[in-house]
Amino acid sequence: MMKRIAIVLAVLGAGVAPAFAHLDPAGHGSLMAGLSHPLFGSDHVLAMVAVGLWAALLGGRALWLAPLAFVGAMAIGFAVALMGAPLPFVEPVILTSVVVIGLLAATALSMPAGIAMAVIGFFALFHGHAHGGELGSAGAVAFGVGFALSTALLHMTGIGLARLFGGSAGHLAARVVGGATALGGLWLAMAG
Repeated sequence: MMKRIAIVLAVLGAGVAPAFAHLDPAGHGSLMAGLSHPLFGSDHVLAMVAVGLWAALLGGRALWLAPLAFVGAMAIGFAVALMGAPLPFVEPVILTSVVVIGLLAATALSMPAGIAMAVIGFFALFHGHAHGGELGSAGAVAFGVGFALSTALLHMTGIGLARLFGGSAGHLAARVVGGATALGGLWLAMAG
């Protein structure tokens, strides 16, 4: 089982670029740019996969409500940024989200779906604001649809990782990957 966990961590680590890999606003505006954007920053990948991990550990309605809350709140944050409304501490809160959501998965902290949605939604608002704030004059609709779809796929990846091993092995694997995510978030915070 530890070999499988190591493989999963290696694949996740190899598939991401450094944090703050936000694209040049001139490169934004297409569906493909939106689909690819969340995949170019380890802060994005780690936080979004961790949402799926934690949702899988919570189970029940939270399995789909937590990821849905993230995507919905992220869309709101995106719209707020497009309207020019500022949001303080965007990048620090994004890095904090990686650590906190990773810890929530690592500890398998149980809570009602509504509270989990609020926690996830808070962080997602900042992720969305970062996307909208850097979009500039590029096409918001196509880009927004793309990054929402990509985000949902990353959430499903986290859920899939938690379910890959099944039963208690999957539970342990999700917790280990959650802990690694939290450590990755701390590393990103120190490196930035």
